[in-house]
Amino acid sequence: MRRASRDEEFTAFVVAATPRLRRTAYLMCRDWHLAQDLTQLTLARMYASWGRIWRTVDLQAYSRRVLMNAVFDQRKRRSSAEVVSADLPDRPGQPAETGPEVHVTLMRALATLPVRDRAIVVLRHWEDHSVETVAEILDVSVSVVKMRSMRALARLRELLGEDFARQ
Repeated sequence: MRRASRDEEFTAFVVAATPRLRRTAYLMCRDWHLAQDLTQLTLARMYASWGRIWRTVDLQAYSRRVLMNAVFDQRKRRSSAEVVSADLPDRPGQPAETGPEVHVTLMRALATLPVRDRAIVVLRHWEDHSVETVAEILDVSVSVVKMRSMRALARLRELLGEDFARQ
């Protein structure tokens, strides 16, 4: 009976957390299929340790940490398979785009960031976590999060232009 109860708790967690995990994974890798794989890997790793974590840890934070570790591990394995795009994002001074074009441009610019910087930007500005929470998730100091966030945002402004940031 106890195992059935834990499995029910895990199922409820999966239903609630999967959309958030998949969205975060997509923002990190820009590939829905890979994002789904990373989400499944995250959930499989969590299920393997579910018996000891389900009542003792913050499951949302723990799942983010497991996901980011999966993203970083995948990135190390596939670092030589980097996708190069011939199209550069719009440059400053050009008219602002609207609709899906803005999303595509932003995703392309985000993909130019190193994977750790992308993780900081996604967790800090997309998921709206505090600097302290991002530092805890990524197991780095608060000052590292602040410094890398500042540099990553400067890089995005450089790529996208100040006008894009004001939209």
